[in-house]
Amino acid sequence: MIRSGGRDTVAEDNTSKYSSAGGATGRFVAQQLVMKPYIWSALHVHEHGRRNLDTLKPPFIAVANHSSHLDAPLVMGALPRRLSRNLAAGAAADYFFDKWYTAAATRLFFNAFPVDRKGLRNRKGVAGVLLSEGVPLLLFPEGTRSRTGAMKNFTPGHAALSISRNVPVLPIALVGAYAAMPYGTTRPPSGRPHVHVVFGRPLKAAPGEIAHQFAERIYRYVVELHDSTARAYGMPTQADFHRAVALRKAATEQAQLAQAEEAKNTEPPTDE
Repeated sequence: MIRSGGRDTVAEDNTSKYSSAGGATGRFVAQQLVMKPYIWSALHVHEHGRRNLDTLKPPFIAVANHSSHLDAPLVMGALPRRLSRNLAAGAAADYFFDKWYTAAATRLFFNAFPVDRKGLRNRKGVAGVLLSEGVPLLLFPEGTRSRTGAMKNFTPGHAALSISRNVPVLPIALVGAYAAMPYGTTRPPSGRPHVHVVFGRPLKAAPGEIAHQFAERIYRYVVELHDSTARAYGMPTQADFHRAVALRKAATEQAQLAQAEEAKNTEPPTDE
């Protein structure tokens, strides 16, 4: 399916594979018999807010903060099977789909479809078609993993999809995933660190609320979910992460100024 004229552009010609019985069977084996047992054995995973899922039905858009390669496995493993069965994760096209074998594994484990780093953009047609076919989505609106644990602002693509397709957004906060497996690492550390998956209330845009406003409200809610859980369990809040980033930046700038001043003072005098 392809739409042109400035509208959706669908990059995939067969979206039925995202909800096929065969695909669901393969994902059950990959997720429930391989991925989840490994992740849950490497971490202490705590799930909160499951009552918020009682009335939720596909299609919906799950969104979460993103700081670790653990994030998608945690969300898919923590959701009830009735909600995760066909959950399709948006994955970075230039990272997960640049080689056939990484693309195949990403599709198998996460029912993934490619998205651009800066948002859905050219591939938003795929996301919209999947929602229309009843397939729920998992999106990380920051666009990429945080290098510091501090959340970036959410891009509005997920909010625009929610409004245009009239589906709810499920906000999810992941607490401790950054410490468990930060950017640059390939496996969780020993000792089974504690990680919390916090499900919020499903949200829809208020009357007259545009995508940017809705995305900002979702962002604030995810921060609230994250920080209330972090404080309860003695873990860093978003304010702590942002403060650490600011302190590191200030220390770097101070060191650069000191080096520049030292270099200036050690310059040999010039003859006049």
